[in-house]
Amino acid sequence: MSGLILALDVYDRDRALEIAESTADYLWAVKVNWPLIIGSGLKIITELKQITGLPVIADLKLADIPNTNRLIAGEVFGAGADYIIAHGFVGRDSVKAVMELGEAIIVVEMSHPGAEEFIQAATDRLIEMANELEPFGVIAPATRPERVSYIRSKLKPGIKVIAPGVGAQGGKAGEAIKAGADYVVVGRAIYESENPREAARRLSEEVEAWS
Repeated sequence: MSGLILALDVYDRDRALEIAESTADYLWAVKVNWPLIIGSGLKIITELKQITGLPVIADLKLADIPNTNRLIAGEVFGAGADYIIAHGFVGRDSVKAVMELGEAIIVVEMSHPGAEEFIQAATDRLIEMANELEPFGVIAPATRPERVSYIRSKLKPGIKVIAPGVGAQGGKAGEAIKAGADYVVVGRAIYESENPREAARRLSEEVEAWS
């Protein structure tokens, strides 16, 4: 099974469905973010599940009070999302509100350079939270494999490590998997390529070679 997740960060519904269908054979899941949900509506989650048969991760990075998180999560899970990504820095009660309704993935560190300013300073406490709540997984940066390795070393067995930042941000799929990631997330390197299916195939083979 491939450990490749497609970050489908496009606006257009038809383009999104076309790319997802063409790459599905090489993916573990499809991840949707605000650009696609804003451009195509929440129903895009349902459509992606129907056309690919794959899990859908809603990368909302929820970061609100428990009641607001719960209200949003209810609609998103209701549309068919299998997982929702939530920030942990708002506290256990807000993350638990999501987990009451379905599977959560907690952000413990992000892949962009600015993550080193504030989020990385809280990573240890966010890992502690993850170990307590036992979500499906956590987010760790493929752009910094040494951080993936560190986060993996502190996590309870069974909690998955999902590593975004492969491709356009500079992360390498093989390096992230070698460092301890279970899944890598790739967006622009697939959906902006001339042949998304071929790009997904190559990346999937790289992931499997290091798994």
